[in-house]
Amino acid sequence: MINKNEAILILDKWIGILRIKNQWDVELILVNDDKFNKTGDIKIDITDKKALIYLNKQNPRNENIEEVIVHELLHLKLYPLDQLTETLITNHYDENTPAFQMIYEQFMVSLEITVEELTKCFLGKMGENTELSFGRVKEMKSFNELFDGLNDLT
Repeated sequence: MINKNEAILILDKWIGILRIKNQWDVELILVNDDKFNKTGDIKIDITDKKALIYLNKQNPRNENIEEVIVHELLHLKLYPLDQLTETLITNHYDENTPAFQMIYEQFMVSLEITVEELTKCFLGKMGENTELSFGRVKEMKSFNELFDGLNDLT
């Protein structure tokens, strides 16, 4: 369970480190809803420079709330680049084509990988809790499980 006061202290620390303070208004919202199956999420209003960070109060996949907060704040830092890239994709590909689906998915995967790597770097250098969470990985199938039920091709 997440303690809101502790989460706000972590948020305040990282908006300073990431130079978000005095540039953005950021609010933290704890979500206590079984339908909210993400660990964290962010909503961004670029015109008003406001962001809402949503944290799953039950914290289902991540044992390190600092990692989640840093991750979401890095999405905020990368948002202008995110929007530029997404606009380029939507202006050059028809949304109803396999090409659009492929390039858009690759962009989103690359964005998440980049945010995750930056999160690990920042936590390693300036985090209070430098332990990385393996919650999402624990839910994934093992390498052998991926092959269960497949026909032998030999």
